[in-house]
Amino acid sequence: MKTKVIGALALAGSMAFNAAAVANETISVVGSSSVTPLMEVFGETYSKANPSVFVEVQGPGSSAGIRAANDGSADLGMSSRNLKDSEKSSELKEVVVARDGIAVVVHNSNPVKDLKKEDITKIYKGEITNWKQVGGEDKPIVVVTRDTASGTRGAFEDIMSLKKKINDMKVSAISQRAQVASGNGQLKTTVANNPFAIGYISLGTVDNSLKAVSVDGHAPSVAAINSGEYKVQRPFLVLYKTTKISPASKTFLDWTQTEEAQKLVSGKGYIAVN
Repeated sequence: MKTKVIGALALAGSMAFNAAAVANETISVVGSSSVTPLMEVFGETYSKANPSVFVEVQGPGSSAGIRAANDGSADLGMSSRNLKDSEKSSELKEVVVARDGIAVVVHNSNPVKDLKKEDITKIYKGEITNWKQVGGEDKPIVVVTRDTASGTRGAFEDIMSLKKKINDMKVSAISQRAQVASGNGQLKTTVANNPFAIGYISLGTVDNSLKAVSVDGHAPSVAAINSGEYKVQRPFLVLYKTTKISPASKTFLDWTQTEEAQKLVSGKGYIAVN
């Protein structure tokens, strides 16, 4: 998905964040489809105060965002998971712009309201295959996951212990029978339209089209994440190469850390970092 967010009106006060330093600039941001909705809000709000700044946002996935930041094909990269050792470099800087819960979601008609973390792991490994085994109806479980480039999948696998070793390499333990969705939107649609499906999406994108279940007795919420009770959570990272970042991009990224920007984070159902 590619979105250009362009503001036309200047806001008064603190929103005029060093506009002179970033005039007549286009900032390209590439990466996680989970971070994309928040980044679009950041870009639109920033551009309203700085009309000469264009923020272009693309969401092909976290792995693509990390590569784009590393090779300089984008000004900024986005990731919704922590970087692998092989992706890190001394020149690559990580900035946490928000934190997000990963919600485990089912169809609205599903009577299951709570799942144990260990049972979710068994469902995704293919060891639990019927809703009756976890307190639901005697119906087969349709497992839906994200593609391997997804930061949400990477974080979910880490949190749910869904990795296994083959020849000293860590690989996904998610059942090969699982349906694969290419983004949050596709996964939401798949689960919302299948009474027997289960999936996982960014907490900030949960709506009334499906139901988020509790995990180990704790419902996914900002309060539960802040308290540490809901443990299925991950960082939203923005990445840049220290040797290539432009003044405009750095000024915009600095703005995402301000109180004003972080209020947008909270307002969209994510967890502010300051």
